[in-house]
Amino acid sequence: MIINTGQRTDIPAFYSKWFMNRIKEGYVLVRNPYYPDLITKFILNPQVVDVIGFCTKNPRPMFPYLDELKEFGQFWYVTITGFGKDLEPNVPSIDQAIEDFKYLSRKVGKEAMGWRYTPIIVNDKYTKDYHLKTFERIASELEGYTSLVAFGFLDIYPKLAKNHPELKDTDDATKIEIAKAFKEIAEKHHFDLRLCSKEKWLKDYGIDIEGCMRIQDYEKSVNSKLDIKEKMEARKNYCACYLSNDIGAYNSCLHLCKYCYANSNELTIKKNYQNHDDNSPLLIGHLRPHDKIKEAKQESFINKTITLF
Repeated sequence: MIINTGQRTDIPAFYSKWFMNRIKEGYVLVRNPYYPDLITKFILNPQVVDVIGFCTKNPRPMFPYLDELKEFGQFWYVTITGFGKDLEPNVPSIDQAIEDFKYLSRKVGKEAMGWRYTPIIVNDKYTKDYHLKTFERIASELEGYTSLVAFGFLDIYPKLAKNHPELKDTDDATKIEIAKAFKEIAEKHHFDLRLCSKEKWLKDYGIDIEGCMRIQDYEKSVNSKLDIKEKMEARKNYCACYLSNDIGAYNSCLHLCKYCYANSNELTIKKNYQNHDDNSPLLIGHLRPHDKIKEAKQESFINKTITLF
């Protein structure tokens, strides 16, 4: 099976010690975000966990533990956009992010790495030309350290529109210009460019819209065929990615990015962080008397008779 750490929060950036405690104890408990009394228990053992997927803006806090994770397959998606503190208050600088990406790629291999440039927000400060220059700069630096990049535009969720009405969608003509330019830059630097947002009509301009996280990416990262019988998807006709079992929790990421879909407000985030315990099997808080625990059905997907390379 595949475990993911980054759909609801950024575990490498803020909860690395907790995560490694879970690895050492061999299991993790995950509270259902929609039915809080329901807890799922996942075994964290390389015999049943084929790949751990990390999605982060700051992998550096996990670096001291990389050797302890060698028994597990890994795939890392690292987001580097180059936004300032006005949009990403607690995200590392672009220079640090690039150097950390290179270090991580050397440790786990380029096939286990992907770069995300998302979301694209166009305004008076972050103009179309700003994004083209920044994307070119990062692409030139990361060439040879990964072959995969995903890009996407801002999605105006209802809570985002309420909390940050100053953030606006980009007009379609500008989206087309950016997408076409990104495609040229990606090809120049030998990247596989994929869309990670709702503009599926960009397919008409040669953009790959088949999902930014695919089973084939996990297979390359572990050099093995994965016999996955069914595909978990997000919103139908919106996200084409293969979604894995996420162990994170909403409203717990301290990057505090203004555009984040996983956070609702800063007060809730800080309250949750205060309830975090590195020694708890849950990311936020502890078990309660009325919680119901069920064990996840887990099995390895790896076909040990087939390797890819």
